Amino acid sequence: MPKPRKQQICLEATPFYHCVSRCVRKAYLCGFDLTTKTSYEHRRAWLEEELLKQAEVFAIDIAAYAIMSNHYHVVLHINKAKADAWRLDAVIERWHTIYKGCALSQRYSAGETLLDVELETLNGIAEKWRRRLMKISWFMGRLNEKISRQANHEDNCTGHFWEGRFKSQALLDEKALIACLAYVDLNPVRAKMAKTPEQSAHTSIKKRAEKAKRSNTINHPNQQVKNLMPFAGNPRNDMPEGLPFQLTEYLELVELTGRVIREDKRGHIERDIPPILQRLGIEPKSWMELTTKFEDNFNDLVGSPTKLEDAIALLDRKRRPSLQNCKTLLS
Repeated sequence: MPKPRKQQICLEATPFYHCVSRCVRKAYLCGFDLTTKTSYEHRRAWLEEELLKQAEVFAIDIAAYAIMSNHYHVVLHINKAKADAWRLDAVIERWHTIYKGCALSQRYSAGETLLDVELETLNGIAEKWRRRLMKISWFMGRLNEKISRQANHEDNCTGHFWEGRFKSQALLDEKALIACLAYVDLNPVRAKMAKTPEQSAHTSIKKRAEKAKRSNTINHPNQQVKNLMPFAGNPRNDMPEGLPFQLTEYLELVELTGRVIREDKRGHIERDIPPILQRLGIEPKSWMELTTKFEDNFNDLVGSPTKLEDAIALLDRKRRPSLQNCKTLLS
Protein backbone atom coordinates (compact mmCIF):
# COMPACT_ATOMS: atom_id res chain seq x y z
CA MET A 1 0.00 0.00 0.00
CA PRO A 2 1.46 3.41 -0.95
CA LYS A 3 2.67 5.54 1.96
CA PRO A 4 1.11 8.98 2.61
CA ARG A 5 3.24 11.88 1.35
CA LYS A 6 3.81 13.07 4.93
CA GLN A 7 5.67 9.79 5.53
CA GLN A 8 7.82 10.27 2.41
CA ILE A 9 8.66 13.99 2.43
CA CYS A 10 10.35 15.53 5.46
CA LEU A 11 12.37 18.75 5.26
CA GLU A 12 14.30 17.88 8.42
CA ALA A 13 15.61 14.77 6.65
CA THR A 14 16.40 16.38 3.27
CA PRO A 15 15.15 19.11 0.91
CA PHE A 16 16.03 17.02 -2.21
CA TYR A 17 13.57 14.62 -3.88
CA HIS A 18 13.58 12.58 -7.09
CA CYS A 19 10.09 12.42 -8.61
CA VAL A 20 8.81 10.36 -11.54
CA SER A 21 5.41 10.55 -13.28
CA ARG A 22 4.32 7.94 -15.79
CA CYS A 23 1.44 7.85 -18.25
CA VAL A 24 -1.43 5.41 -18.22
CA ARG A 25 -3.08 4.38 -21.50
CA LYS A 26 -1.13 3.44 -24.59
CA ALA A 27 -1.13 7.06 -25.75
CA TYR A 28 2.27 8.71 -25.60
CA LEU A 29 3.34 11.62 -23.46
CA CYS A 30 5.97 12.39 -26.09
CA GLY A 31 7.82 10.56 -28.85
CA PHE A 32 6.41 8.68 -31.84
CA ASP A 33 3.61 6.13 -31.52
CA LEU A 34 4.39 3.35 -34.01
CA THR A 35 0.86 1.98 -33.69
CA THR A 36 -1.00 5.13 -34.72
CA LYS A 37 1.92 6.64 -36.70
CA THR A 38 1.45 9.85 -34.72
CA SER A 39 4.24 12.07 -33.41
CA TYR A 40 3.87 13.60 -29.97
CA GLU A 41 7.31 15.21 -29.85
CA HIS A 42 5.78 18.67 -29.40
CA ARG A 43 4.50 17.62 -25.97
CA ARG A 44 8.08 17.58 -24.70
CA ALA A 45 8.16 21.35 -25.15
CA TRP A 46 4.81 21.67 -23.35
CA LEU A 47 6.12 19.86 -20.30
CA GLU A 48 9.56 21.48 -20.26
CA GLU A 49 8.15 24.99 -20.62
CA GLU A 50 5.52 24.46 -17.91
CA LEU A 51 8.02 22.79 -15.56
CA LEU A 52 10.48 25.69 -15.73
CA LYS A 53 7.74 28.32 -15.60
CA GLN A 54 6.14 26.75 -12.55
CA ALA A 55 9.47 26.62 -10.71
CA GLU A 56 9.57 30.44 -10.91
CA VAL A 57 6.32 30.58 -8.94
CA PHE A 58 6.88 27.88 -6.32
CA ALA A 59 9.60 27.86 -3.66
CA ILE A 60 10.95 24.74 -5.35
CA ASP A 61 14.18 24.59 -7.35
CA ILE A 62 14.81 22.22 -10.25
CA ALA A 63 18.14 20.41 -9.96
CA ALA A 64 17.67 18.06 -12.93
CA TYR A 65 15.01 16.81 -15.31
CA ALA A 66 14.58 14.51 -18.31
CA ILE A 67 11.43 14.19 -20.39
CA MET A 68 11.05 10.73 -21.89
CA SER A 69 8.42 9.19 -24.18
CA ASN A 70 5.93 7.97 -21.58
CA HIS A 71 7.28 9.45 -18.33
CA TYR A 72 9.50 12.20 -16.95
CA HIS A 73 12.06 12.54 -14.16
CA VAL A 74 12.72 15.62 -12.06
CA VAL A 75 14.97 16.25 -9.04
CA LEU A 76 13.41 18.96 -6.86
CA HIS A 77 14.79 21.05 -4.00
CA ILE A 78 12.39 22.56 -1.45
CA ASN A 79 13.59 26.10 -0.76
CA LYS A 80 12.00 26.85 2.63
CA ALA A 81 14.18 29.93 3.25
CA LYS A 82 12.91 31.46 0.02
CA ALA A 83 9.26 30.85 0.94
CA ASP A 84 9.73 32.22 4.48
CA ALA A 85 11.19 35.45 3.06
CA TRP A 86 8.12 36.26 0.94
CA ARG A 87 5.99 39.16 2.10
CA LEU A 88 2.19 39.03 1.89
CA ASP A 89 2.20 40.76 -1.51
CA ALA A 90 4.68 38.25 -2.94
CA VAL A 91 2.69 35.22 -1.75
CA ILE A 92 -0.56 36.57 -3.24
CA GLU A 93 1.10 37.57 -6.52
CA ARG A 94 2.64 34.13 -6.94
CA TRP A 95 -0.59 32.33 -6.06
CA HIS A 96 -2.56 34.48 -8.52
CA THR A 97 -0.09 33.49 -11.25
CA ILE A 98 -1.45 29.94 -11.26
CA TYR A 99 -4.74 30.12 -9.32
CA LYS A 100 -7.62 32.57 -9.07
CA GLY A 101 -7.26 33.16 -5.34
CA CYS A 102 -10.18 34.41 -3.25
CA ALA A 103 -12.35 37.52 -3.08
CA LEU A 104 -10.17 39.10 -0.38
CA SER A 105 -6.92 38.49 -2.29
CA GLN A 106 -8.44 39.86 -5.48
CA ARG A 107 -9.55 43.03 -3.67
CA TYR A 108 -6.12 43.36 -2.01
CA SER A 109 -4.35 43.01 -5.38
CA ALA A 110 -6.66 45.62 -6.88
CA GLY A 111 -5.46 48.13 -4.26
CA GLU A 112 -8.59 48.21 -2.09
CA THR A 113 -8.20 49.00 1.60
CA LEU A 114 -9.25 46.03 3.73
CA LEU A 115 -10.67 46.14 7.24
CA ASP A 116 -8.39 44.85 10.01
CA VAL A 117 -10.44 41.67 10.40
CA GLU A 118 -10.35 41.12 6.62
CA LEU A 119 -6.59 41.66 6.55
CA GLU A 120 -6.14 39.19 9.40
CA THR A 121 -8.22 36.62 7.52
CA LEU A 122 -6.23 37.20 4.33
CA ASN A 123 -2.94 36.74 6.20
CA GLY A 124 -4.18 33.35 7.41
CA ILE A 125 -5.16 32.34 3.88
CA ALA A 126 -1.82 33.54 2.50
CA GLU A 127 0.07 31.44 5.06
CA LYS A 128 -1.77 28.39 3.79
CA TRP A 129 -0.81 29.32 0.23
CA ARG A 130 2.81 29.86 1.30
CA ARG A 131 2.96 26.29 2.66
CA ARG A 132 1.40 24.91 -0.51
CA LEU A 133 3.91 26.78 -2.69
CA MET A 134 6.71 24.77 -1.09
CA LYS A 135 4.98 21.39 -1.24
CA ILE A 136 6.11 18.88 -3.86
CA SER A 137 2.64 17.31 -3.99
CA TRP A 138 1.12 20.66 -5.05
CA PHE A 139 3.94 21.29 -7.53
CA MET A 140 3.63 17.89 -9.21
CA GLY A 141 -0.16 17.83 -9.01
CA ARG A 142 -0.56 21.18 -10.72
CA LEU A 143 2.04 20.36 -13.40
CA ASN A 144 0.47 17.00 -14.23
CA GLU A 145 -3.04 18.44 -14.32
CA LYS A 146 -2.01 21.16 -16.76
CA ILE A 147 -0.34 18.71 -19.17
CA SER A 148 -3.11 16.12 -18.93
CA ARG A 149 -5.73 18.72 -19.86
CA GLN A 150 -3.71 19.75 -22.91
CA ALA A 151 -3.07 16.16 -23.96
CA ASN A 152 -6.69 15.08 -23.48
CA HIS A 153 -7.89 18.07 -25.49
CA GLU A 154 -5.50 17.20 -28.31
CA ASP A 155 -6.48 13.50 -28.20
CA ASN A 156 -10.17 14.44 -28.02
CA CYS A 157 -10.74 12.13 -25.06
CA THR A 158 -11.31 12.19 -21.31
CA GLY A 159 -10.03 10.21 -18.36
CA HIS A 160 -6.75 9.75 -16.55
CA PHE A 161 -3.58 10.62 -18.41
CA TRP A 162 -1.10 9.99 -15.55
CA GLU A 163 -0.80 7.19 -13.05
CA GLY A 164 -2.62 7.99 -9.83
CA ARG A 165 0.52 8.90 -7.86
CA PHE A 166 3.94 10.14 -8.80
CA LYS A 167 6.91 8.23 -7.41
CA SER A 168 9.05 10.09 -4.87
CA GLN A 169 12.52 9.23 -3.53
CA ALA A 170 14.17 11.25 -0.76
CA LEU A 171 17.87 11.92 -1.45
CA LEU A 172 19.38 11.94 2.02
CA ASP A 173 23.04 12.82 1.35
CA GLU A 174 25.50 14.03 -1.30
CA LYS A 175 26.19 10.53 -2.64
CA ALA A 176 22.51 9.85 -3.26
CA LEU A 177 22.07 13.32 -4.75
CA ILE A 178 24.95 13.17 -7.25
CA ALA A 179 24.05 9.62 -8.31
CA CYS A 180 20.42 10.56 -8.88
CA LEU A 181 21.35 13.71 -10.84
CA ALA A 182 23.51 11.64 -13.19
CA TYR A 183 20.84 8.92 -13.40
CA VAL A 184 18.25 11.48 -14.53
CA ASP A 185 20.55 13.31 -16.95
CA LEU A 186 21.65 10.05 -18.60
CA ASN A 187 18.12 8.68 -19.12
CA PRO A 188 17.98 9.55 -22.85
CA VAL A 189 21.44 8.00 -23.43
CA ARG A 190 20.41 4.74 -21.75
CA ALA A 191 17.18 4.71 -23.77
CA LYS A 192 19.17 5.34 -27.00
CA MET A 193 17.24 8.56 -27.60
CA ALA A 194 20.49 10.56 -27.78
CA LYS A 195 24.12 9.77 -28.56
CA THR A 196 25.56 12.11 -25.95
CA PRO A 197 24.18 13.89 -22.85
CA GLU A 198 24.46 17.36 -24.42
CA GLN A 199 22.39 16.16 -27.40
CA SER A 200 19.54 15.00 -25.18
CA ALA A 201 16.57 17.17 -26.10
CA HIS A 202 14.45 18.60 -23.28
CA THR A 203 16.83 17.73 -20.45
CA SER A 204 18.62 19.78 -17.82
CA ILE A 205 22.04 18.50 -18.91
CA LYS A 206 21.52 19.91 -22.41
CA LYS A 207 20.62 23.33 -21.01
CA ARG A 208 23.63 23.31 -18.67
CA ALA A 209 26.03 22.23 -21.43
CA GLU A 210 24.76 24.86 -23.89
CA LYS A 211 25.09 27.60 -21.26
CA ALA A 212 28.57 26.40 -20.29
CA LYS A 213 29.75 26.80 -23.89
CA ARG A 214 28.83 30.51 -23.77
CA SER A 215 30.22 31.24 -20.29
CA ASN A 216 33.67 32.51 -19.43
CA THR A 217 33.43 31.40 -15.80
CA ILE A 218 31.50 28.12 -16.05
CA ASN A 219 31.55 27.30 -12.34
CA HIS A 220 30.25 30.68 -11.15
CA PRO A 221 26.59 30.28 -10.07
CA ASN A 222 25.61 33.57 -11.75
CA GLN A 223 26.94 32.32 -15.10
CA GLN A 224 24.77 29.18 -15.11
CA VAL A 225 21.21 28.49 -16.34
CA LYS A 226 18.94 30.88 -14.43
CA ASN A 227 15.87 28.65 -14.10
CA LEU A 228 17.86 25.64 -12.86
CA MET A 229 19.43 25.22 -9.43
CA PRO A 230 23.09 26.24 -9.88
CA PHE A 231 26.16 24.19 -9.00
CA ALA A 232 27.72 26.17 -6.14
CA GLY A 233 31.05 24.31 -5.96
CA ASN A 234 32.68 22.14 -3.34
CA PRO A 235 31.41 22.56 0.25
CA ARG A 236 33.16 25.44 2.05
CA ASN A 237 32.58 28.33 4.44
CA ASP A 238 30.18 31.01 3.13
CA MET A 239 28.79 28.45 0.68
CA PRO A 240 26.33 30.11 -1.74
CA GLU A 241 22.97 28.50 -2.34
CA GLY A 242 23.16 25.67 -4.84
CA LEU A 243 24.25 22.09 -5.49
CA PRO A 244 27.42 21.18 -3.52
CA PHE A 245 29.51 20.23 -6.56
CA GLN A 246 31.53 21.93 -9.31
CA LEU A 247 29.66 22.14 -12.61
CA THR A 248 32.76 21.27 -14.67
CA GLU A 249 33.39 18.16 -12.56
CA TYR A 250 29.76 17.13 -12.87
CA LEU A 251 29.68 17.56 -16.67
CA GLU A 252 32.86 15.50 -16.95
CA LEU A 253 31.40 12.83 -14.69
CA VAL A 254 28.19 12.56 -16.72
CA GLU A 255 30.10 12.44 -20.01
CA LEU A 256 32.45 9.72 -18.79
CA THR A 257 29.58 7.71 -17.31
CA GLY A 258 27.67 7.99 -20.57
CA ARG A 259 30.65 6.60 -22.46
CA VAL A 260 30.73 3.55 -20.22
CA ILE A 261 26.97 2.98 -20.47
CA ARG A 262 26.95 3.05 -24.27
CA GLU A 263 28.19 -0.23 -25.67
CA ASP A 264 29.35 1.29 -28.98
CA LYS A 265 31.74 3.77 -27.34
CA ARG A 266 35.01 3.06 -25.57
CA GLY A 267 35.76 4.12 -22.04
CA HIS A 268 36.83 2.66 -18.74
CA ILE A 269 35.86 4.60 -15.66
CA GLU A 270 38.52 2.76 -13.62
CA ARG A 271 41.32 4.41 -15.66
CA ASP A 272 40.15 7.96 -15.09
CA ILE A 273 38.02 8.35 -11.99
CA PRO A 274 36.81 11.97 -11.66
CA PRO A 275 37.87 13.67 -8.40
CA ILE A 276 34.23 14.06 -7.38
CA LEU A 277 33.91 10.28 -6.97
CA GLN A 278 37.10 10.09 -4.95
CA ARG A 279 35.95 12.92 -2.71
CA LEU A 280 32.58 11.28 -2.05
CA GLY A 281 34.12 7.85 -1.56
CA ILE A 282 32.06 6.09 -4.25
CA GLU A 283 33.55 3.02 -5.89
CA PRO A 284 33.44 2.95 -9.73
CA LYS A 285 31.52 -0.34 -9.75
CA SER A 286 28.92 1.09 -7.35
CA TRP A 287 28.71 4.27 -9.44
CA MET A 288 27.69 2.32 -12.55
CA GLU A 289 25.04 0.44 -10.59
CA LEU A 290 23.70 3.71 -9.16
CA THR A 291 23.52 5.57 -12.46
CA THR A 292 21.85 2.77 -14.42
CA LYS A 293 19.49 1.20 -11.86
CA PHE A 294 18.77 3.98 -9.35
CA GLU A 295 15.00 3.40 -9.21
CA ASP A 296 15.42 -0.40 -9.12
CA ASN A 297 17.84 -0.35 -6.19
CA PHE A 298 15.97 2.00 -3.85
CA ASN A 299 12.48 2.71 -2.60
CA ASP A 300 11.47 6.11 -1.25
CA LEU A 301 14.51 6.82 0.97
CA VAL A 302 18.02 6.92 -0.51
CA GLY A 303 21.23 7.59 1.39
CA SER A 304 23.95 6.14 3.59
CA PRO A 305 22.80 3.78 6.39
CA THR A 306 23.36 6.54 8.96
CA LYS A 307 21.25 9.05 7.03
CA LEU A 308 18.63 6.36 6.45
CA GLU A 309 18.34 5.70 10.20
CA ASP A 310 18.01 9.45 10.88
CA ALA A 311 15.24 9.78 8.30
CA ILE A 312 13.39 6.73 9.67
CA ALA A 313 13.36 8.34 13.13
CA LEU A 314 12.16 11.71 11.80
CA LEU A 315 9.38 10.09 9.78
CA ASP A 316 8.42 7.81 12.69
CA ARG A 317 8.67 4.70 10.54
CA LYS A 318 9.72 1.18 11.56
CA ARG A 319 10.89 -0.44 8.33
CA ARG A 320 14.22 0.39 6.69
CA PRO A 321 13.61 0.38 2.92
CA SER A 322 16.48 -0.83 0.71
CA LEU A 323 18.83 -0.97 3.71
CA GLN A 324 21.13 -3.57 2.14
CA ASN A 325 21.51 -1.59 -1.09
CA CYS A 326 22.20 1.58 0.87
CA LYS A 327 24.96 -0.29 2.73
CA THR A 328 26.41 -1.79 -0.44
CA LEU A 329 26.21 1.21 -2.78
CA LEU A 330 26.24 4.30 -0.54
CA SER A 331 28.04 3.27 2.65
